[in-house]
Amino acid sequence: MNKFANLLVLSPLIYIIHHTEEHILFNFREWRLKYFLDNNSLSSEEMLMRLLGIFLLIIYIHLLTKNRASALIAIYFLAATQITNAFFHAFFSLYYYDFSPGTITALLLYLPLNYLIIRAALNEGFIKNRIELIVILVLGSATFALFELFGPILMIFTVLFCSFYYVYSAYIIKM
Repeated sequence: MNKFANLLVLSPLIYIIHHTEEHILFNFREWRLKYFLDNNSLSSEEMLMRLLGIFLLIIYIHLLTKNRASALIAIYFLAATQITNAFFHAFFSLYYYDFSPGTITALLLYLPLNYLIIRAALNEGFIKNRIELIVILVLGSATFALFELFGPILMIFTVLFCSFYYVYSAYIIKM
């Protein structure tokens, strides 16, 4: 059984649940605008669709190829969109002493599922060691921070970088 791939498929579902907490049950955008720059003119629904579309494509590629390059891109995407997001919600809820909509699902769904995904990736050999994992997590966190600074334009560069990395890793150096 490919536990990594099975767990990976759950990520878009919890993203939708998280989005429901942020934008249907509460108003994350209103909270965010109290403390951060307004650099994202896209609606939350459009961001949901873009991120889901990109991630579903990443999952589809991994399910077809089951190679290390696609797994690392999936983990990088999760680091940028879910893992760092969970720490963002928790940290800034405490820092501003103001509940950040999304904190509940980030802590109760994002962190446990992503822990299981990373553990499966380590067990199945997609991640070789802890240093490689730390590098991926740092890159994901940097991407999240840059997105917060520059907005959705960063997604273009991220998709291009991941596409180049995939082709280089899977077909040129065949890792």
